[in-house]
Amino acid sequence: MGEVYQARDTRLARTVAIKILPSHLSDDATRRQRFEREAKTVSSLNHPHICTLYDIGRQDGVDFIVMEYVEGATLAERLEKGPLPTAEVLEYGIQIASALDKAHRSGVTHRDLKPGNIMLTKSGAKLLDFGLAKAAPPLNTGATLTNAGAQAAPVTRECAIVGTVPYMSPEQVEGKEVDARSDIFSLGAVLYEMVTGGRAFQGQSDFSVASAILVKDPAPISTSQPLTPPALERTIRVCLAKDPDARWQSAGDL
Repeated sequence: MGEVYQARDTRLARTVAIKILPSHLSDDATRRQRFEREAKTVSSLNHPHICTLYDIGRQDGVDFIVMEYVEGATLAERLEKGPLPTAEVLEYGIQIASALDKAHRSGVTHRDLKPGNIMLTKSGAKLLDFGLAKAAPPLNTGATLTNAGAQAAPVTRECAIVGTVPYMSPEQVEGKEVDARSDIFSLGAVLYEMVTGGRAFQGQSDFSVASAILVKDPAPISTSQPLTPPALERTIRVCLAKDPDARWQSAGDL
């Protein structure tokens, strides 16, 4: 949702990342106030597997946020090489769930959990980009996917429906209010892809992917990865329950 630059903080002599927000996100005063409020909440999330937000500001009409500079590759880039070994799935999965647990206990729902928002570093996984995070229940817009077209790659939709379609929970697809259990569904979709190398919900367009999320169950992991521990497959299956009440009820439980 913006351009990101590597920069040098000359006051504290450290490398940082600066995200420049596009004008359509900052021209509206109400939206900017909400973003600033949520940024303050995210900046309080002190966790080894969450990218730290250092500062937020506005210069010459341009809004920006200053973040921790994280070296490594995204999980999306790693998945281009195929599925991850089970040991790595467990290691990274535990770290991401721990990061989500911290965020949820602080009242923050990420709402855009996907491989592109997870960095793999020498010290483990780092959860990035809380740009769509909500520190309070989101407004129910009653939106639909009527304006969604086919995409060659998953693109974040920051309008009526918030998130990235292949990793959305059913309640996100329907434009309903979401809570922490929506992030758990998204993490289940990410874990499924880490184990199998393929997306849990597939289709030729956003419409067909959204339909699959609502009515279809992913193919059993054991069909493509028969050596996957049954407990891990069951854990992921519970994450991907259509009904939020049937999922793990917290990232801590997960």
